[in-house]
Amino acid sequence: MQMQLPIFPTSTKLINAYVGFKKEDDFVYYLHNGSPIFCHREDDLNSYRYITANLVVNGLCGCAELADAIGVSRRNIERYAKSLREKGSDWFLKREERRGQSYKLTDEMKQKAEELIGEYYSVSDVAKMLGVTEGALRYQIKKGAIKKKWSLR
Repeated sequence: MQMQLPIFPTSTKLINAYVGFKKEDDFVYYLHNGSPIFCHREDDLNSYRYITANLVVNGLCGCAELADAIGVSRRNIERYAKSLREKGSDWFLKREERRGQSYKLTDEMKQKAEELIGEYYSVSDVAKMLGVTEGALRYQIKKGAIKKKWSLR
């Protein structure tokens, strides 16, 4: 086996003896024996998940090593690797980020809620009519996605 030279810059964090990563500008670079093999933007979560899964699936590092180096849960890395094996790379790279979006309160539902609230139905009544929680409606009102008409009575 060839001896590994310490050629990593000081900003590189080692995952194991062969693989490391570093952040430069707004990109994260993954290195194998000092040569870059993957990179992604720092805020690109889907690429991050795909690359970490790829490192594990290809046997370049273990889940525990990677999780310790990056500072995330080992279970997350295992889940990413399992998804890559079962669903392929398209599952990571072509999907929309849906976190933080309401799946029940579609644009049509928000418009209907706004109309009903505009007709002076209470928020709890509108929630019951639409089959959603009152908290979900109040959150959308607070966020500004649903306009509530105020009147002085």
